Amino acid sequence: MGMESQTGHHEQHGHAGHDPHEGDDPHEGHAGHAGHVAQFRRLFWIMLVLAIPTVLFSGMFADLLGYTLPAGTAWVSPVLGTVIFVWGGRPFLAGAVAELRSRRPGMMLLIGMAITVAFVASVGSGLGLFPAGLDFWWELALLVVIMLLGHWIEMRSLAQTTSALDSLAALLPDRAELVDGDRITEVAPADLAVGDVVLVRPGGRVPADGEVVDGSAHVDESMITGESAPVRRDAGTRVVAGTVATDSAIRVRVAAVGEDTALAGIGRLVEEARSSTSRAQLLADRAAAALFWFALGAGVLTLVAWLVLGTPEDALIRVITVLVIACPHALGLAIPLVVSIATERAARAGILVKDRMALERMRTVDTVLFDKTGTLTKGTPALLSVTAAVGPDADEALRYAAAAEAASEHPLARAIVSAAAERGLTVPVATDFRAVPGQGVRATVPDGAGSPHEVAVGGPGLLETTGRAPLDEAAWLAEQAGAGRTVLHVLVDAEPVAALALADEIRPESREAVAALGARGIDVVMITGDAEPVARAVAAELGITEVFAGVHPEHKSAKVRALQDRGAVVAMVGDGVNDAPALAQADVGIAIGAGTDVAIASAGVILASDDPRAVLSIIELSRAAYRKMKQNLWWAAGYNLVAVPLAAGVLAPVGFVMPMAAGALMMSASTVVVALNAQLLRRLDLRPDRLGRVGTMTAPAPPVRAPVTSR
Repeated sequence: MGMESQTGHHEQHGHAGHDPHEGDDPHEGHAGHAGHVAQFRRLFWIMLVLAIPTVLFSGMFADLLGYTLPAGTAWVSPVLGTVIFVWGGRPFLAGAVAELRSRRPGMMLLIGMAITVAFVASVGSGLGLFPAGLDFWWELALLVVIMLLGHWIEMRSLAQTTSALDSLAALLPDRAELVDGDRITEVAPADLAVGDVVLVRPGGRVPADGEVVDGSAHVDESMITGESAPVRRDAGTRVVAGTVATDSAIRVRVAAVGEDTALAGIGRLVEEARSSTSRAQLLADRAAAALFWFALGAGVLTLVAWLVLGTPEDALIRVITVLVIACPHALGLAIPLVVSIATERAARAGILVKDRMALERMRTVDTVLFDKTGTLTKGTPALLSVTAAVGPDADEALRYAAAAEAASEHPLARAIVSAAAERGLTVPVATDFRAVPGQGVRATVPDGAGSPHEVAVGGPGLLETTGRAPLDEAAWLAEQAGAGRTVLHVLVDAEPVAALALADEIRPESREAVAALGARGIDVVMITGDAEPVARAVAAELGITEVFAGVHPEHKSAKVRALQDRGAVVAMVGDGVNDAPALAQADVGIAIGAGTDVAIASAGVILASDDPRAVLSIIELSRAAYRKMKQNLWWAAGYNLVAVPLAAGVLAPVGFVMPMAAGALMMSASTVVVALNAQLLRRLDLRPDRLGRVGTMTAPAPPVRAPVTSR
């Protein structure tokens, strides 16, 4: 983004997991369904309460721990286990059916197969239809409870916290004032038609795209363009729906309504970018699919082998054992637990991970595209330099300017007043303040002896109106113009006595962030609406070599696509509504928390602070979390690679056949290992000041200023 011309402002004013209830995609139904998160949470706690007595009164579990069940309790595990299977297992059974219909076996089919086999074997054993001892009620209960826990954690991490389109809609006013001759009536913005004229009062939002036909005002377009400074809009200029007239009333002829507005266009770009973004399948889904075929194949081979070499009873026991323990509890927690801890760890570091896929993709990012204004820079002007002519010195000239600007709310005025305060100057009280459109501000300011002076502060329009030449500082003025900085002249009693150069301030952490990313082999690119010379000046200060300058808001997503087309994996960092399509188009969208709701809603990751070094924290967290995911999957899948062949009786020829209870214990041990390994992620240090250090750099670079120019 580029800051709107501050000179122009002065001239004009005087101065932008799987939800089985939803389709076949194992994770499609997660996001945005907070109700399903609550359902899984409630179901987990209910099943946990039922699982405790089911396990404790299970004959196999009692034999395993060596205690005797009280008389008359044999019914507890079968009854409660059946409830757990039918009620608690329903989401997994429905998901298994969905995966069968879509011919995409995965976690749901693996879980569904395990709990179904455990249920049928336990019921059959209890009724005498199967060999005695096939009491899997406790395994069924634990499997359902642990998988419910995993899916609750998974769905919670996937839940969307905001909606980009809702945020866009919130920018429009509830009512519009329609001008009908001498009458003004309130109507809904949806009822406006092209050609209608509406009145926008000071502080009011423009209800539709249109053209100013009467009046002039400074319009705050920050929610659309991301630029911090209001833009002067006079008769004949266009205004956009959702922007705010800050200081004067204007009349606007409606040129576009509904789906034809710029706001609606941004919404479409967000939706298009999101819908075109492929959702990579989770590692756990791929592992579950492989394990399903592995378990099924192992079951068939076990059946054939034991029918040939053993008895039908042995074959049945071995096959049931293989199919029950083939679904490791740990696999259900391997990914969700890491994601949950990672997002919690990120939140403590001021990073909100809205989309877990964004967290997973961040480790592969090789290009970070930074928006300029409000991201690498602070988005607010600051006084950079003062040069004075013969007469008052620089401090005296600044004192005059601050006194004249004290009554103005314009960002440039605030910067001048703040600079005077920072220098410890005593600013006299001005009288007769006037903001003159197209010129600047005027006021009567007393000097040190109390004598009044007419003071004016403004840009080129002020000099043209007064017929005065610019300050006789050609080299200084050329330097400021070359860097695109805003130059305001200070006139005392109609004579130019000083000139002020103002610029958008670069965040002190930005240079450190750029250097640290480069040291990690990550390309840094800057995108802005500023002109090429201005953009290059900022990029040079930060050590950025590739710049997209003069980019209109609607073209930002195209620049992201251009980077992606050349093979880059792009993380986009921005803060304005105009960044929303680019944030959605990027492989990872990162919104600055101080930005607009729409930018935040369109991003997968949100930075609570405005420190660009936090991007490094996300990368480190993503890489660490991915390592833990892989380790956990190896633990979970490794259990299967060892336990299933043993349960199938591969060592039977040497006299060893693994008991069913031993397989169940190995399954539980695998779950404990996975949980403990995920906890190690809490030790990761995500402090941006530590991650941002490169070489001997241990302190932030000194503040620098970025140019302020027109778009």
